[in-house]
Amino acid sequence: MKTFYTNAKIFRNGRFEPGLIAVEGGRIAAAGEPRPGDRVVDLGGRHLVPGLVDVHVHLREPGFPQKETIATGTAAAARGGYTTVCSMPNLNPAPDTPATLGEQLEIIRRDAVVRVKPYGTITMGQRGCGELVDFAALAPQVVGFSDDGRGVQSAELMEEAMRRAAAVGKPIVAHCEVDELLHGGYIHDGVYCREHGHKGICSESEWRQVGRDIALAEKTGCRYHVCHVSTKESVELVRRARAKGLRVSCETAPHYLLLCDEDLQEEGRFKMNPPLRSRADREALVAGIQDGTIEVIATDHAPHTVAEKARGLAGSAMGIVGLETAFPLLYKYLVLKGVITLEKLIALMSVNPRRIFALEGGVEEGDAADFTVLDLGAEYAVDPGTFLSKGRATPFAGWKVQGRAVLTVVGGKEVYDDNYESNR
Repeated sequence: MKTFYTNAKIFRNGRFEPGLIAVEGGRIAAAGEPRPGDRVVDLGGRHLVPGLVDVHVHLREPGFPQKETIATGTAAAARGGYTTVCSMPNLNPAPDTPATLGEQLEIIRRDAVVRVKPYGTITMGQRGCGELVDFAALAPQVVGFSDDGRGVQSAELMEEAMRRAAAVGKPIVAHCEVDELLHGGYIHDGVYCREHGHKGICSESEWRQVGRDIALAEKTGCRYHVCHVSTKESVELVRRARAKGLRVSCETAPHYLLLCDEDLQEEGRFKMNPPLRSRADREALVAGIQDGTIEVIATDHAPHTVAEKARGLAGSAMGIVGLETAFPLLYKYLVLKGVITLEKLIALMSVNPRRIFALEGGVEEGDAADFTVLDLGAEYAVDPGTFLSKGRATPFAGWKVQGRAVLTVVGGKEVYDDNYESNR
């Protein structure tokens, strides 16, 4: 039996075109005509896109189920229109051996409702120093290697990590942060920081390590991806690397594109790492997505408990949630404002991350049937109380947004359905 999704605007080859798709056996099938017994779903003219992909998500399990679980995190992902997420290794135990990675994989197999592709750590214990992991042993079951949350401090250690990652055909996905430049800071070292008596994180703590790593990537031939770029200098370094033809890519997050340190409030929901930077940095990031320097938007979905986020800017844990708000925020404040096109947004959130990280799924015949149906007319306010994620901390609480996923399909299975029929 096939399921036909009809009366849709389908994103193919960089543009939307009216049509239908058929699903059979978990894959996109040749369409043809429906036969008796086939299921037909009328999408009412809505937009159907290859499922969104988030290459930077913290699912917190194993180790921290009070913050998030694979079940709650992937439910939030499905609601946000994501069909694949890549889970960061800030876990207990850290996925630094096949055995510890296996603990996470078992929970994924049991509880995940979308595809979850884990990262292995770069260093044992995800310490950013010390002993490197066995890259060859981990490679078959990880999407790449990252010590997210910590920068690898030694250039020599990072160079060797890149050589080993290149040998097994996996990317290094780097959190860039120079420890000696942090000085206990927790928000951007800018005007707000100084006027309110806070400790600042300088921009150089990020871009200095980005520059170092790009040079190492050129030397080793490693595929290199920079996590959550937040500074104008990082954008320019990546731009130059790409102009040289290096295998370098990067991501930024919705909060860095829509907010800056002028928007800070004395609340934990405005605290993340890297911090919200200056207006000039935000403008450089926007220019970076416009000109293709920044190819990926990821959320850095990082849930914490209410108590952990209730201690103001100084005392709260670093991190905010984003899976359920990313698309509607970016559609409302980038696409509808004319900053980028809808087609560009889908490339940033679906097509490019899938290509860069060699992930399956799409809307062409033979693809795994991973797709998302979007209602672009839906208007509402961000309400953390309705989140499926355990995390509630977002600087966008109360913001008016537009657009939402109304149907998310993974491997042909409808994993989220917002009952779009009733919203026509």
